[in-house]
Amino acid sequence: MPRKTITFAEKQDQWLKFVVEQGHYKDESDYVRDLVRKDQARNAEFYTLYSAIEAGYKSGISERNLDDIWSQAEKEIDELGTV
Repeated sequence: MPRKTITFAEKQDQWLKFVVEQGHYKDESDYVRDLVRKDQARNAEFYTLYSAIEAGYKSGISERNLDDIWSQAEKEIDELGTV
């Protein structure tokens, strides 16, 4: 497992210690990993969509017209067998 070194403000450090002392987590690393997992679950869809939009912008302007794009989309949907 990769190791990371991070720095916390004094109040954040106190909070980490408090949460662990309450018995909710075995140690501070366990708590931070849980926070990252929750953030991943909450934001995965957003970041995936953001990346797709960014890739679209970077790809430039299409030479196809809207009718061509629409026809291709309908064809792909038909091939998937979904409506």
